[in-house]
Amino acid sequence: MTLPLGLPEIRVAAAPISWGVCEVPGWGRVLDAPTVLGAMAELGLTATELGPPGYLPREPAELRALLDRYGLGLVGGFLAVALHENPEAAVAAAEESAALFAACGAEVLVLAAATGLDGYDERPALTGPQWETLVATVHRIDGIAARHGLRAVLHPHVGTHVETEAEVERFLADSAVALCLDTGHLLIGGTDPVGLAGRHPDRIGHLHLKDVRAGLAEDVRAGRLAYTEAVGKGLYTPLGDGDVDIEALVRLVHQAGYRGWYVLEQDTALGERDSAEPPTADTARSLACLSAIFTRLQPTR
Repeated sequence: MTLPLGLPEIRVAAAPISWGVCEVPGWGRVLDAPTVLGAMAELGLTATELGPPGYLPREPAELRALLDRYGLGLVGGFLAVALHENPEAAVAAAEESAALFAACGAEVLVLAAATGLDGYDERPALTGPQWETLVATVHRIDGIAARHGLRAVLHPHVGTHVETEAEVERFLADSAVALCLDTGHLLIGGTDPVGLAGRHPDRIGHLHLKDVRAGLAEDVRAGRLAYTEAVGKGLYTPLGDGDVDIEALVRLVHQAGYRGWYVLEQDTALGERDSAEPPTADTARSLACLSAIFTRLQPTR
């Protein structure tokens, strides 16, 4: 979806996680791809991220045909791999994903520093050498992405080895690779996303726009509530309903020259009887909020 609004082109996309499609085993009901892609199309969205490996086809012609059926382009995709151990396996997974993304016209490979455990509720500490391996593996994958005409970005994410503010700043100091600034995961991990964007405007390579309830986020940080349980309790909200200053963030990155994708994400876990209607309605509310923000960004005449 493009929203010119008198501004340089602004590109808005969706992601299957907003409809509960997640790589974590036992996360919740997984709606079929036609239902999710059809909901995106009904909202007027024209691009999506891929979702977890295996949700959408991994053969380029089949994937292009499916996305074309719903008028959707591919922005890129999320790849959570253990960057700190077995680098060759991580690099091989990145090579496969990068080739698929490039063949389907995507732009971005979104990396997360997975722990190697299922889910995002546990996070063993890294040793110094493991951190060095993580950074070196990111650099190798960055090169792979570039050879395929893509940009690699590192996604600070709850339950991964780049989660807290100290880890985010350490990664930025140790690597030249840009970040996927995910407003929700950053806040849950203890980083003010607006402050981070202000300190490092040149390191924002991709945006995931989420809103979260600060009280539940604090419970996750303090260890009083597991991340998965917090998601089930409504940790994520439509844009404008939570405690992230989405307008300040969008204004700041736009004024700093960001012209990449604004990906709407509201991490959701569906029950067995849940339909696509509630997440579609939530995404519509987020889209309306974002559209209003973009309207206010228009220069006054």
